[in-house]
Amino acid sequence: MFEVIVTSIEFQLSLLLFVALAGYLIASKINQSAIVWEILIGIAIGPSLLGLITYTESVHSFAQLGAVVLLFVVGLEFNIKDVFNIKYGVIAFIGVAIPWIGGYFLAIFFGYDFISSVFVGTALTATSVAITANVLREMGKLKTEAAKAIIGAAVIDDVLGLLVLSFSIEVAKKTMSIVPLIIIIVEAVLFMILGAYIGHRYLSRLLEKFDATKLAGRFPETVFIFAMMIAFLYAMIAQGIGLSAIVGSFLAGVALESVIIKRGKNFKEGAEYLQIIFASIFFVSLGVLADFHVLTLQILWFLIALTIVAFLTKIIGCYAGARIGRMTHKNSLVVGMGMVPRGEVAMIVALIGLNLGIIKQDIYVSLILMSLLTTIFMPIILRYYMKD
Repeated sequence: MFEVIVTSIEFQLSLLLFVALAGYLIASKINQSAIVWEILIGIAIGPSLLGLITYTESVHSFAQLGAVVLLFVVGLEFNIKDVFNIKYGVIAFIGVAIPWIGGYFLAIFFGYDFISSVFVGTALTATSVAITANVLREMGKLKTEAAKAIIGAAVIDDVLGLLVLSFSIEVAKKTMSIVPLIIIIVEAVLFMILGAYIGHRYLSRLLEKFDATKLAGRFPETVFIFAMMIAFLYAMIAQGIGLSAIVGSFLAGVALESVIIKRGKNFKEGAEYLQIIFASIFFVSLGVLADFHVLTLQILWFLIALTIVAFLTKIIGCYAGARIGRMTHKNSLVVGMGMVPRGEVAMIVALIGLNLGIIKQDIYVSLILMSLLTTIFMPIILRYYMKD
C-alpha cells in the first residue's frame, strides 16, 4: 500500500514541490545560489541516492513549465534593443561552432563512430539560458552589459542549436536535404521579428488598455492572468515551429517589458512568485535526471574529458565572439562562463539521440552527467567572479 502511495503522481509532485521550495529557503538563508542547492537536493531524492522520485513524464512537464515561467520573468528585464544586436549573433555563432568541432574530435579520439561523434558535438553546442539567467537575476546583474550579451546570445544560440540538431539527425538518417534547414531558419527568424514587433507594438498596448477596464478594476488579478496568457501563447507558438518554448516566453517578456500597470495587480510581481515555485521544480528535476550508478571506469574517463572540453570550448568560443564585439576582457570572460551551463537543453538533445538510436547508453549517460556538472559548477564560479 505504501509503495503505491509513494509512486503515485500526487505524492511524487508534492514531494518535488516540497523539496524544491525547501532548497530555495535554505539557499536564501545562507545567501547562496538556489540553483546549486536545488540540483543537489534533486540528486539526493533521485535515483542516485534515495530513489524517492524518478524522472517521469509528469516531472518533465512541470520542470518545463518552470523554465517557461522563469524565462518570461527574465524577459521582463530586457528591452527589445538589448536582444536584437548583431554582436550577440557573432558570440552565439562562434560559441556554437567551436564546441561542435571540439565535441566531434573528442568523441573520435575515444573511438566512437562518425555519426555518434557528430551528435556529441551537437549536444555540446547547447546553452541553458535558464541557469545563467537565474544566477544573474539572483545577483541583481541582469542590467549589466555582460548579462545582456549572455541572454541575447543564448536566444540566438537556441536557434542555431536547433539547426545543428536538425543537420545531425539528417546525417544520421543519411537523407541530407537543405530544405528542412531553410524552413527552420525562415520560421525562426519570422517568429523572432514578428513576435517582438506585434508584442511590443500591439499586445503591450492591449494589456495597458485592459488594465483601464472596469473588469480589471473589479478583479485586479485579471491583468496578471492576461499577461501570463500572452507568455504561454508565445511559448506554444515557439514549440509549434520547432523552437524551445522558453524562447517564446522570453520573447513575450521582452515585448511586455515597457507595460505600465495602474489599476490591476502588478503582473511582474505575480510572475516573480510563480517562477519561484515552478523554476525551483525545474532545477530540482535536473538533479533527479542524473543516475550515478551507471558510471563505469571507461565512461568516467570520457565524462571527465567531455566536461573539460564542454567548459573550455564554450568559454573560448563566446569569449572570442565578445572580444570581436569590442567587449572588455572581464565582460568577455563573464559571457564565456555564462554560456557554459548545458542544463536541460543538452539533456534533451541526448535523449533524442538515444531514442533515435544515434548514440548508445554510454554516450547518453556521459552527456547527461556533463550537463549536470556544467550546471552545478558554473553558477558557483560565476557568482565568485562577479561578486565585486
